[in-house]
Amino acid sequence: MNVKIDTREKFHVVTPLADTLSANMTAELTPRLLALLQTPEKNVVLKMKEVTTVEPLAGEDLLKIQQQFYENNTSFVICELTEKAEQLLDASGLLEDMNHTPTESEAWDIVQMEEIEREMMDNWDDTEV
Repeated sequence: MNVKIDTREKFHVVTPLADTLSANMTAELTPRLLALLQTPEKNVVLKMKEVTTVEPLAGEDLLKIQQQFYENNTSFVICELTEKAEQLLDASGLLEDMNHTPTESEAWDIVQMEEIEREMMDNWDDTEV
């Protein structure tokens, strides 16, 4: 699967360069995304501006990837969904469980807020006796 990966200060922006996201493509994308958990910038923003069609199984895969990131105390935010892709994810009942924003800037805000929240929780755990 052809993707563009831009590394920023606290996260990677991964942009699929296809108009359709199929289960085969997410199967190929999953190990590439999970490998980013081993980098200093562990958080991922998945920028879906090129994708107009998301197959239901591909949507399920994205939700599983998101869950794996959160289980590893990192953020995974989907942004810039096209209207058609958003409708397809909503119709399959997946959109409501996805962490998504209209813009990349808002995705960055979520990553920052979640980073602060994790730091606060770590500090809270350290102060408990």
